[in-house]
Amino acid sequence: MQDQRARLDWRAGDVPVSRQYEDPYFSLDDGLAETRHVFLEGNDLPGRFCDGFHVAELGFGTGLNMLVVAEAWAAHGAPGTLHLTSFEAHPMDAADMARALAAFPALAPRAARLLAGWENGAARIDLGDGARLAVIAGDARQTLPRWQGRADAWFLDGFAPARNPELWEPALLASVAAHTRPGGTAATYTAAGHVRRALAEAGMDVTRTPGYGRKRHMTRARMPQ
Repeated sequence: MQDQRARLDWRAGDVPVSRQYEDPYFSLDDGLAETRHVFLEGNDLPGRFCDGFHVAELGFGTGLNMLVVAEAWAAHGAPGTLHLTSFEAHPMDAADMARALAAFPALAPRAARLLAGWENGAARIDLGDGARLAVIAGDARQTLPRWQGRADAWFLDGFAPARNPELWEPALLASVAAHTRPGGTAATYTAAGHVRRALAEAGMDVTRTPGYGRKRHMTRARMPQ
């Protein structure tokens, strides 16, 4: 992966914090519960799972979100294949990823699959139980418009808009909408007005709903059928 690697500090033991953006990769309270609330419940998962379902993500980070959705897929027992695609500008070193994910022992078997593929530089990683992951390195403002896929659900998980404005630009969110299937959804922890407006202007139906932990609100969006 030829790009700028993630540079980290550590807080509260093993919570990674980006030096580039001065923002933690997941909740200091409970990253696992945050992912389930924001990205699974925010996209009505696992209830929508079916063979060929495609989850796409802005901001791969530690890989936590993709491990959580793969676990939910396995627990739901949906047949076939779950496609996972994530866009990441600053890939994390494998040792740092392992340190961060060690905080979630329930994910350890699937995390071991991710880490093995990550260390080998694999373009595609088999997370088990039919979950297939691809991580596209580089600036999503360039890589997403060139992507040929369309997602059923989006996890919009860049760092806070005030710190990482590039991942929340209207043109990029319009590209998210353009790469969403009819009836597809998106969810994000932020309820920033400009993010909600950009998704609405891109053609999605946008709602503000209760957030996780100290965040009062989050955003959910749906592409009309």
